[in-house]
Amino acid sequence: MATSPLSTAQAARESIARRLRELRLDAGLTGDELSRRCGWHAAKTSRIEHAKAVPTDADIRTWCAVCQQPALSADLIRATRTADDLYVQWIRKHRTGLRQTQEELLPLHERTRVQRVYGSKVVSGFLQTPGYATALLGAITRFQGTPDDVSDAVEARMKRQRALLEGDHRFVVLLEETVLRYRIGGREVMADQLAHLLKVMRLPSLAVGVIPFTTDRHDMWPLEPFYAYDEEAVIVETLTAEIRITETSEIGTYLRAFRALGQVAVYGPPARALVESAIHALG
Repeated sequence: MATSPLSTAQAARESIARRLRELRLDAGLTGDELSRRCGWHAAKTSRIEHAKAVPTDADIRTWCAVCQQPALSADLIRATRTADDLYVQWIRKHRTGLRQTQEELLPLHERTRVQRVYGSKVVSGFLQTPGYATALLGAITRFQGTPDDVSDAVEARMKRQRALLEGDHRFVVLLEETVLRYRIGGREVMADQLAHLLKVMRLPSLAVGVIPFTTDRHDMWPLEPFYAYDEEAVIVETLTAEIRITETSEIGTYLRAFRALGQVAVYGPPARALVESAIHALG
């Protein structure tokens, strides 16, 4: 079974906690002595060293100063912020709306040579029509209760589609057949989305596989949606958070799962037939 994606963020925090503990030991200080010099309770030191509490920038600067290693604080602060970015709740990420999140993805999207996408809930963002994206992002905004900037977010999302036509990019997308049947935005919106999917499936930069819901599954089960950007990162989307995986071993696990899912997918005419069947089912 794949490693929990939460483990990447936790492992990063534990690594920082170990580095802080080693600083204290190298300085010849007990936990109580460091706490006294830092001006806080010993329980705080213990929680930081056991990765039960995330130190603030000020905490790290004070810790390094007390251990007579102030030059190390900048590196540790950067590492802490990176670890914090590995697991970000949507409510925090979308606190000013959805547009910023869409724009933040553009640099990663544009520098990726091969992007692998597994969709088990919705059509992948860079394959969406404006109507489908508006319906989906609108639902997310209402559910989360975040500021409504859906039109701007949709415009930013549409910009990601340029990579399908420009530059040396390749996309491999695996969709569960159920994604073709979920009526995001209603019948007309979904019909338009499926027609668009049939159109872009002919692009040389894009390979789309569909996993029939009648497929016998022996070696791989349906997973949470994820996006793999070369071997640089994997982004996993849950109901409450975005999880960014950068640990090489975990990226490898997701790529192995992607290959296994790809083996039970159909491509070319059989995949197009499943899309066409979903269109006909709309009536």
